[in-house]
Formats: sequence, structure tokens, C-alpha cells
Amino acid sequence: MSHPADSHDLISVRGARENNLKDVSVDIPKRRLTVFTGVSGSGKSSLVFGTIAAESQRLINETYTAFVQSFMPSLGRPDVDGLSGLSAAIIVDQERMGANSRSTVGTATDANALLRILFSRLGEPHIGPSFHYGFNAAEGMCPRCEGLGEVNDIDIDQLVDRTKSLNDGAITIPGYKADGWYVRIYADSDFLDGDKVLADYTDQEWADFLYKEPVKVQVQNMNLTYEGLVPKVQKSILSKDRDSVQPHIRAFIDRAVTFTTCPECHGTRFNEAALSSKIDGRNIADCTAMQISDLAEFVRGISDESVAPVIATLSQTLDSFVEIGLGYLSLERTSGSLSGGEAQRVKMVRHLGSSLTDVTYVFDEPTVGLHPHDIQRMNGLLLRLRDKGNTVLVVEHKPETIGIADHVVDLGPRAGVHGGEITFTGSVDELRASDTLTGRHLGDRARLKDAVRTPTGALEIRDARRHNLQGVDVDVPLGVLTVVTGVAGSGKSSLIHGSIPRGANVVSVDQTAIRGSRRSNPATYTGLLDPIRTAFAKANGVKAALFSANSEGACPNCKGAGVIYTDLAMMAGVATVCEECGGRRFQQQVLEYRLDGKNIAEVLAMPVAEAEEFFGSGPAHAILQRMVDVGLGYLSLGQPLTTLSGGERQRLKLAIHMAEKGGVYVLDEPTSGLHLADVEQLLHLLDRLVDSGKTVIVIEHHQAVMAHADWIIDLGPGAGHDGGRVVFEGTPAQLVADRSTLTGQHLAQYVAG
Repeated sequence: MSHPADSHDLISVRGARENNLKDVSVDIPKRRLTVFTGVSGSGKSSLVFGTIAAESQRLINETYTAFVQSFMPSLGRPDVDGLSGLSAAIIVDQERMGANSRSTVGTATDANALLRILFSRLGEPHIGPSFHYGFNAAEGMCPRCEGLGEVNDIDIDQLVDRTKSLNDGAITIPGYKADGWYVRIYADSDFLDGDKVLADYTDQEWADFLYKEPVKVQVQNMNLTYEGLVPKVQKSILSKDRDSVQPHIRAFIDRAVTFTTCPECHGTRFNEAALSSKIDGRNIADCTAMQISDLAEFVRGISDESVAPVIATLSQTLDSFVEIGLGYLSLERTSGSLSGGEAQRVKMVRHLGSSLTDVTYVFDEPTVGLHPHDIQRMNGLLLRLRDKGNTVLVVEHKPETIGIADHVVDLGPRAGVHGGEITFTGSVDELRASDTLTGRHLGDRARLKDAVRTPTGALEIRDARRHNLQGVDVDVPLGVLTVVTGVAGSGKSSLIHGSIPRGANVVSVDQTAIRGSRRSNPATYTGLLDPIRTAFAKANGVKAALFSANSEGACPNCKGAGVIYTDLAMMAGVATVCEECGGRRFQQQVLEYRLDGKNIAEVLAMPVAEAEEFFGSGPAHAILQRMVDVGLGYLSLGQPLTTLSGGERQRLKLAIHMAEKGGVYVLDEPTSGLHLADVEQLLHLLDRLVDSGKTVIVIEHHQAVMAHADWIIDLGPGAGHDGGRVVFEGTPAQLVADRSTLTGQHLAQYVAG
């Protein structure tokens, strides 16, 4: 393709050094579809999101008044010498939508707002303006569950043993020892008698013990806060990310908390008045519960001139869902239950109807969560956005999407410190002919295994009906690698995450964000920092707390953050590197302590692979080896978790879980974010897990993973109420020979190549 030489038709990047980029300069044609490729960690996101999109957003924010800017997040200028030719950037990323239980597909788009207007105009009986139909407004929500649709109950008998006294260990929560401070506050307070058996408590004592509001008390001449056990546990344990706590606390959470559908609104979230108002026999809860493709038909059937504009806009929004392959969702589906790919496509709905042109759309792996059949549809949407006169930038690994690019920018040659350079720019045909890692793997085809493993037993799933599952009975074989596949919305996650009995033996590893501040990094999250601190303490004869930037060793100026945040009141705040520690986060004296010639800041700056060699044995080496095994050798130990992609987060969790004693591993699209060249390493890892006696169940669309499976369970035939059934179970070779399902047809083509 010939490239316009006029500089107005190029986005020009000069000297980009964000993260691992090594002074990168590149020209990107505007109003074209450019795909950025390269191994995970090569610098694609740093160039596309961290440099181009970040600067576009920063420049747009600067056009607002200081007052408006004060409400916006502050954006620092990317580390780049020059950027020209930028247009307004719209970022459509894979960040899962907030797991806030008040956010649904309908509230995250304009669909619910439009429906509420419709009901406030046409609903019979009329109950008031549109907010009376909203479950997030006091006027419309169910009073019992406050619009959440479910009530959560804590099983008190999982917290306490009523046959004992406090001093005898009546509190059975992890960490609450009879002689510890947590328990002393209750046992030595004026409200309770530490030697009295809980079963003998009066109603008042029971209420004080479990539910009392926080009050200041004196215990052993110390001023402490007394608070009922239930709210205390909710704040200290139950509000934590289930994935970030130790296994015994995770098991406690699973035992102690039960979520049940609200008995008053039956899970609809609305109050009686909102539910009583109907259009053509349906109330607003009926509409949000319908599959979106059915709701679109229902809305089109309403013919009332007074609301014609609302119906036209609502129909357009609902049709966009169907067109993007999400017609199987319902508007009541919680945002947090969507996969990364679904969340990204829900965000796309907002842009499809837009009449903006000459903007830059930035996509992060838009094919995540898509079956090969659905990828063709997504490709069509990307081309449509381009054809409206927009610049479309896509970070992608799937050859089907790389194949439709007008222009390709390949980064590498490898990851982390070994990446950050541009290894190729040009057309797809030129990429194929090039000798880059991406070019060499673009034509990869999988080979079916010569022999598959024999199962050692089966996990029986019977009459599964979660979401769209239609009474599914299936046996998931034990002791082998099983791949569960099917088009988006066919019921894969509902079957595996919703129907496999959750026991201590099942380890589920997904891509949800890891909760943590900008102080969290791979070293803190994996527990690696503890053995590192111990090694430093031992080598220098000082205490371990000095080697934590969140504890005694922190630089006093920036409190161990490495940067100083300055709040400029009406203007956007700024973050500047701490002058005292130079961003290294530790006090100067701490940096003088060495371990084999390196100080703690130098060790935390190491990539995982280098650190694995540095710590040749012991607990630190074991954790680092697992991180290398899952393909994260390029991450630096101190990199903030907030900068990791969904696929990287999942692989980090997998590294932690590999140390557990779980017998069944459930992985959700572990290839997301992986370059074609890295998929092979993942397959070796899955093989190692199975060969060590584990059962591995993978929800996956990647054809190389399907071909490598011992057993395939294919769901379909379509999505939503057209799916939810098992359409094939057997070996990959049988699926290819059979060719009766969409998956079988695509896999047959891929294997034949």
C-alpha cells in the first residue's frame, strides 16, 4: 500500500521512551487500520496506549477550564521527544468493567436510561418520571435489597463456636486467637464476660457481641475501638479481593458468606410500584431480563408517535449489541460478570452509532474472547470504523486480524529489557516475508496430537441451568487437558465457573483485575518480597522491615512511593519523581546494604528471568521459577500491578496457584495477550501441570490450544437462547473429522492450513 507522504496524513512519533521503549521513532498513516504486533511485553501497549493515546487525552484535557480539569484524573506527559499529527483518541480497552454490583450492561450503556424514559411516557399505570424506574434511585429500588437484587447473609456459626467462651477460643475466624488483641477487646470489655459460654448470652450481650456500633473502650489501660464482630469481619476480611488472600482465609470466606436472591423483589432489583407499570403486558424488569435480540424486536413493535425519537435511539443501541455479537446478553447482566472481551465490545456499542469522523480509535486485542467465527464480525466492525474516515490502531496477536491491516508495526525483538524496538513496519505481505518473530509465526498451523491421555475419572455436571444453560449433563474428564469452547455467549463460563462444584480442590484462575494500589507489584503480590527481605536482612545483620518500601525502609520524603503527588487544587495534580531517593523508594542508608553486590532497589528493578539466576535456590527461586514458567520472565519485580494487562494478571495468579495443592485447575482464556510464539510455552506449561497429576480445564478459542487438548467440550450451536447445549464432546481428531459444529469447521481449516 502506498503511504501518503503529506505530514498531515501521519501520526509522527519521535524518541519515545515510555517504559521499555528504546528511543522509538515511527510514522503511522492516518485514516488507515494499523495493527501493532510483538510478543507480550515487547512495548506495544507502551507505544500505543502509554504514548500516543495518553498524549492525545492529555492535550484534550488541557482544552478544558481549570475548574473542569480539577475533576479529571491528572495525566503526566509521556516520555517522548515529539508527537505530531494526533487526533482525539477514543480508547476501547479490555479493562473489565467495575465489579460494582449496581452496574449492569444496561446502566453501562444508554439502554437503561432510554428504557426508563419509555416507561415514564407509556407505562400503565403511570408512576412518575423516569427515575422512578431506576433501581439505583431510592424511588425505584427494592427497599429490602436496596436495588442489588440479592441479599448476603453471614453464617454466624462459621464465625463462632457457641459451646465455648471467648477465653476458650469461641471465635473461629482465622487470626482470632484466644489470647490475641482481636479477642481481648471483646473478652475484657465491659459489655461481655470472657468466661461465659456464648450459648448462655442474653439478647443484649449477643447484640453487643455481634453488631455493636464502633465505640471507644479502655482495655488494660489502653484506648481501643470496640466494634461488633460482624461489621468488623466485613471490613477486615470480607471486603478484600478473594484472590489476594491466603488460601485458608479464602476457604473461610467461601464458608461464611452466602448470597441469596432477594425474597422481596425476586432478584429484579425494582420496587412494587416500578414492577406494576407495564407496556404491552411487560414491566421494566421483564424488558431488562430479555435477551437483547428479543428486546430489540419488542421495542420495534411499540408504535406511538409521541416517543418515536426515544424508540429510534433505543433500537439503534440494541441493534448495535446484536451486530457486535452481544445479542445474547440481557441488560440486567452485571458488568462485573462480563469477560474482558465482552466488556470491550459493550464499550464499542457506545461508538458504533457515533457520527464522529477523523478520530483515532485505539483497541486492545479486540478479538479476546471471540471464537474464530466471531472474529470475522469484529474485523468487519474495525474496517467500518476506518471507512468512516477514522484512524484505527489495534494491538493484536490473532493472525486473522493482523491479516486485515493496511499497515503493521512489529515491536520486539523480545520482551522487557530485550524489547522496546521497532523490528518491522510495512504491509502484511511484507511482514510475512520478513524474518521477524511475528512474520515467522504468522502462518503457523497446529498439528493434532498423535495420542491423547486416558482420563482417571470424571467430574459430573448434571442439569446445569445457570444463565442460558439448558439442563446440561456432561462429564468433564479428570487427569487430562480439557478445552471448553464454543462461540461467545454459548455458555462456556456458565458451565465451568457456575457448575463445577467449588471445593478446596478446585483452583480457578481468571483475568479479573488484582486489587492493589500503585505500591503493589509482582514481588509483593506473589509473596516474593518476604524471602528477598529475609535474605538481605541475614546478609547484613539488620532487620527485614528495612527492606520494605511500605515499612521502615521507606524514603521519608515520598513515604516509599518513589514519586511526590502535588495537589494543585483547581488544576490537575502532578506526580514528580522524588528528588531525595530518585524514585528508588528507599532511604539512602538502606541502599548501602548489599546482597551479592546489589542493593534492594537494584534487585527490585531486575526482570524476573534475571532475578531467577540471581537467587539460585531457596523460596525466592521457587517463586521466580514459576513466574518464568508462565511466561512472565520479562516483568520487573517492582513494576506496579496497575500496569499489567489482563493476560499478564492471569498468568501472575497462575504462578501463585501452582504452589497450591489444588487438583483441578480452571483457566479462562490463558492465551489472551500472548504472541503466537509464546503460545507454545503455555502449552508446555499446561502439559507439565497435567503430567504432575493435575486436571486442567481451559476455556479457550485459540485453535493451537484446541488442537493440543486431550478432550474437547463444544457448546452451542449459537449464543444466548440459541446456545447452552453441548454440541460435541470427544477428542480434537474426532471434532475435526466430524465437522458438524462451527468449531469443528474452523479447526479443520486451521489444522489443514
